Amino acid sequence: MLHNKASASSYRRQDGFTALELLIVIAIAAILIVAALSVFNGAREKAYYMRAQTEYTTMVEALEYYRDDFGDYPDDVSRDIPPGLGAYLAGEEVSSWPEAPWPGSVYDWDNWDDPDNPGEKIYQISIRFCPLGGGIETCNFPDEDWAENFDTSSSAYYCLDGNCRAHIGEPITHPGYCVNCETQPSG
Repeated sequence: MLHNKASASSYRRQDGFTALELLIVIAIAAILIVAALSVFNGAREKAYYMRAQTEYTTMVEALEYYRDDFGDYPDDVSRDIPPGLGAYLAGEEVSSWPEAPWPGSVYDWDNWDDPDNPGEKIYQISIRFCPLGGGIETCNFPDEDWAENFDTSSSAYYCLDGNCRAHIGEPITHPGYCVNCETQPSG
């Protein structure tokens, strides 16, 4: 019986991968990595949001105790802890203020005169995503649908009382996100 060398070698498995097999493995790995990263990013954003909700609750309680003791909320401060509020917060919360959950974000206590209603006040805790005086390129907005149209004056805020808004220098319809409002200000 004669063996045909050409046909015998065609049935033998070559060592290693072909270029096509290697490309297929790389493509599958890339798809799996992208899927895992999107799941991870979504979980990370949810964790930031949940941390913000917890911290807002703690700060609101502290502000309410402050108001009970002093008859009014503390004065407005720009990205700093309101004077006297530290006594109503635990040590860790005081030392981390104004750092907010999202990278590069800070809390900002707002005690404003309502520009649309003279004699009325606005009390809110805002999370600012842009450094003071920085351009839009310096901002680090959340990867959330509600932050899609944010700009340097936008914020996520917890409204305690009044016609809360993203920024006092902007109309109430300016892009922002109220975390505890039943409806969002419309634009």
